[in-house]
Amino acid sequence: MIYKVYYQEHPERNPKRETTLSLYLTAESLPQAREIIEENTDYNVEFIEELSDKAVTYEKANPNFKMTTF
Repeated sequence: MIYKVYYQEHPERNPKRETTLSLYLTAESLPQAREIIEENTDYNVEFIEELSDKAVTYEKANPNFKMTTF
């Protein structure tokens, strides 16, 4: 499955919509996706969204789409 992770780079700051970033990763499940992020980053995770096939197609149309690997 492909997951879109919404996060803040600085965990000590209050989350603001304007500073929310996202990344895409492949994982077997939502808990595994969260574990991958927690083990490899210091990000403040806001939300992890499982993407449907249609959503992945839509996201891939964005020139900034890039799968993250750790």
